[in-house]
Amino acid sequence: MKERHTEVLVVGAGPVGLLTAVLLAEAGIRVQIIDSEERVTVRSYACALHPRTLELLARLGLAAPLLEFGVRVPKMAFYDGGTRCTQVAFAALSRDFPFLLVVPQSALEGMLEQRLRDKSSVAVNWKHRFDDLQTEDDSAVATLERLGGSAGGYIVPHYDTVVKKRFPLRAQFVVGADGHHSLVRRRLEIEHEYVGRRMAFVACEFSSDPGPQDEVRVVLDENTANVLWPLPANGYRWGFELIHSDKLAEFPEKDREAIPSVERALNEQIRGSIRKLCVHRAPWFSASVKDIGWCKQVIFEPRVAKSFGRQRCWLVGDAAHQTGPVGMQSMNMGLLEAEDLASRLAKILHEEAPLESLEDYDREFRGQWRQLLGITASPKPRNDTNSWARARCARILPCLPGSGEHLSALANQLGLDFP
Repeated sequence: MKERHTEVLVVGAGPVGLLTAVLLAEAGIRVQIIDSEERVTVRSYACALHPRTLELLARLGLAAPLLEFGVRVPKMAFYDGGTRCTQVAFAALSRDFPFLLVVPQSALEGMLEQRLRDKSSVAVNWKHRFDDLQTEDDSAVATLERLGGSAGGYIVPHYDTVVKKRFPLRAQFVVGADGHHSLVRRRLEIEHEYVGRRMAFVACEFSSDPGPQDEVRVVLDENTANVLWPLPANGYRWGFELIHSDKLAEFPEKDREAIPSVERALNEQIRGSIRKLCVHRAPWFSASVKDIGWCKQVIFEPRVAKSFGRQRCWLVGDAAHQTGPVGMQSMNMGLLEAEDLASRLAKILHEEAPLESLEDYDREFRGQWRQLLGITASPKPRNDTNSWARARCARILPCLPGSGEHLSALANQLGLDFP
């Protein structure tokens, strides 16, 4: 079989993989990007862009289209049950973007895919799956699978995925942006460093009545972390952390279209579960819960890869790390990683920079993640820190939507010193 070639293969066409491909292509690098799905996501799983991320997108001319239909949120308020305890404001972080931008992930991915196609004539190879990897001194050979499928079932239709073709692709570099179950990471035999316990969350998006949308609200009580995001078009998303006493069955997953009678029953069950949890955790929430867009249960494990890659193969985004969903840190950090890694790869490929410069990428971002996860540093309360923040010192950090100096500045607003 004739071997195909490219300079960089990007595995995964989520926001981080797409941005990596955009930056490489616009630097004159021959790039191919693959994803096993059929198209960009139709759900808004990661929905908030940090000020640092907006600054990055603005440098690329990509921020303005998102600002047109996203929700600008200038502050994050912290609650314990019905009590408002404190808040952080984003005005001090960025002159140009003194807010979080809440925007559907599908909009971000769609914009990045269009930018890749329009400016670089690079198309995402959808329905292509990464399978195996062999590394050599000057390149890596990835085994890819082109996927197809066939419809089946009579009463309950289903779609079976089949492998239509397997073929090798030789690349000078492979970038794994293939999420927290990253097969690229597993083929490299890179293990995770785990921090703390596994956390189960349920996320539900729904429409509601018009109301104030000037803050994100985090409920951080003794046992759980919960977050209410305002969404465009009078929508909200609740993210509830589930504990052992919560019955998972009360939150049925609604991630695909159902027949009308099933749809009505699912929606009513989800509405009842949201109201029930809000009575105990967020009694101040009185907005109506109208149409349920989707509802999904997700497990999060705070962790960081023991290496972000080696030689010809490197990881970005969720392939390298994971933390809880409240602060939206993993995707936003992943986009910053994409910018840094793409810049280093371009210099190696076209400016003869040494391969060893990639070790700095590993040290810098793995170091940031070990700090963020509390492995090498932890926030310290000051004499003037209120009792609520003092008691939740370690748990606050993953709730803050920032990284680097911005993360330290947000912690400082809560009376916490963080290097």
